[in-house]
Amino acid sequence: MLLVLATAAAMVIWIVLWGLGIKGFDGFMVALLLVLMASTVYMVLPYLPGNRKGKDEPVDPAPFN
Repeated sequence: MLLVLATAAAMVIWIVLWGLGIKGFDGFMVALLLVLMASTVYMVLPYLPGNRKGKDEPVDPAPFN
């Protein structure tokens, strides 16, 4: 969902910049940068400390085995 929203926002930014008189290619490069940053965040998120998944622990382990 992150990539879809970033792509939609990037295309809106591209059209607005193009409408303001900035060259279409320059506006597209800004939009491409936004999508690349979002995809980088999407790829890095699973490796951050709070999102790491360890081995599955038993649901209710016995206290003394």
